[in-house]
Amino acid sequence: MARFLLKWFISTIALLVVVYIFPGVASQDFISTLIMALVLGLLNTFLKPILSLLSLPIMLLTLGLFTLVINAFTFYLAAHLVHGFYVSGFWSAFGAALIYSIVTFLINSLIFSDKNERDIICCKIFYRK
Repeated sequence: MARFLLKWFISTIALLVVVYIFPGVASQDFISTLIMALVLGLLNTFLKPILSLLSLPIMLLTLGLFTLVINAFTFYLAAHLVHGFYVSGFWSAFGAALIYSIVTFLINSLIFSDKNERDIICCKIFYRK
C-alpha cells in the first residue's frame, strides 16, 4: 500500500511539472492533478497493454516509436475523463506525455535504485517471520 501511495505521489509531482512547463496543459487545482494521476495510472495499467497488443504490427514497423502515440492517447483520454485538467489538443498531449514519462523516469530512478530494490528483496527473503 505504501508503494502504491509513493508511486501516486511521484505521478502527481510529474504532472505538476508538466503543468508548470508545458503551455498546452492546465490544471484547475491540486485535487484535479491528484485525480488525473490516479486515472492516468489506471489507464496505463489496464488500457495501455490492450492498445499495445492491438497495435503490435504498427509498433514493429515503427520500431516501437508508436508507443509514444499510445502514451499521448492515454494522456489525452485521461485529461478528458478528469474534470479540471485540460489538454489543448493531441500534440499538446504528445509533448506532455513525453515530459511526464521523462520526469517519472528520473524521479523513480532516484528513489528506487537497483541497490535499494535488491536490499528490500533480500530482507524479505531472509528475514521472514
